[in-house]
Amino acid sequence: MYLKTLSLINFKNFENFDTELCPKINCFIGDNGTGKTNLLDSIHYLSFCKSFINLSDRQNIKTGEDFFVLQGEFELNGESENIYCGLQKDKRKSFRRNGAEYQKLSEHIGFLPVVFTTPYDSNLIHEGSELRRKFADSVISQFDHNYLNNLISYNRILDQRNSILKNAQKGVRVEHDEIDIWDMQLADTGKKIFESRDSFANEVISIFQKYYSRISDDREKVQLIYQSQLKSENLYDLLHKNFEKDKILGYTSAGIHKDDFDFRIDDQPIKRYGSQGQQKTFVISLKFAWFEYIKQKINLAPILLLDDIFDKLDKKRVKVITKLVSEPDFGQIFITDTSYTRMPDILKELEIDYKILNLSSGEITANKLQQ
Repeated sequence: MYLKTLSLINFKNFENFDTELCPKINCFIGDNGTGKTNLLDSIHYLSFCKSFINLSDRQNIKTGEDFFVLQGEFELNGESENIYCGLQKDKRKSFRRNGAEYQKLSEHIGFLPVVFTTPYDSNLIHEGSELRRKFADSVISQFDHNYLNNLISYNRILDQRNSILKNAQKGVRVEHDEIDIWDMQLADTGKKIFESRDSFANEVISIFQKYYSRISDDREKVQLIYQSQLKSENLYDLLHKNFEKDKILGYTSAGIHKDDFDFRIDDQPIKRYGSQGQQKTFVISLKFAWFEYIKQKINLAPILLLDDIFDKLDKKRVKVITKLVSEPDFGQIFITDTSYTRMPDILKELEIDYKILNLSSGEITANKLQQ
């Protein structure tokens, strides 16, 4: 699978942008503010039906305009797939595959898998558990539609339960019988999500270790430990036990929405004991593990988006990563960089197809190996 052409109209800082792409490595270089990250985000949008960066769709419309359009032509299993996304202010988003409108955007998730690595990935280490849950959910949802549907159902049921609890907090009399139907549904759906997350954590760790060792060239042991209340007790019992407390709080205090993943290196929390270089290598390796894990599940290499990941990495690790992603196991790669010489110099040393687009000057450099 690879993206053949990309077209943007009024998307973020781009009024109009069209380009043909290389099936292997595509590098966007230029100063900050030229739109390198926005191009990668448009590819993420065509895969996930949403921006990686902006929560609000309207924030992706170019300032002063009323709409944006994204179009991409992908090649998948020898067939052409045309994906369209259009949004007008105050109107419903239109998302189409080969001209046919999706009725549910969730139907598209996983069809064109993408892995996005950014400088902000360190937030996975330093921020709250919600980010780490979303990371795991993004991985699993790209190959398991049942998981995605269970997540949607769980959150809908949780909203219903929390609505009742908020009324109780306001003084409305609520008995457990009134909420028991939601508890049963939440417990059933939550168990399925727990089992999928637990399998993911157990299966991905060896892949994660492989990439960490290769990039860092050392023997440190990395760990990804899944933490969930459901490891020791079933969710229905937890909900019943916490009912009185939840009425006081006004929300559900137990469930898979409280899960977390403990990131460790040599049995120590990397947040506290990992150096800056170790932490950056940790999250890059984690994203590469995401890539390979999905590839194993669906027998298809995701598109890999590497946004300005070389900052604060030494030259040796930059070369190791670039050489790594140029290998046949990886498919199409997109790389952004503020350096005008780093990636061109490295790519010239590799026997690989690539295209470099300088967004500051508009200059294009390409290397097409003879077939």
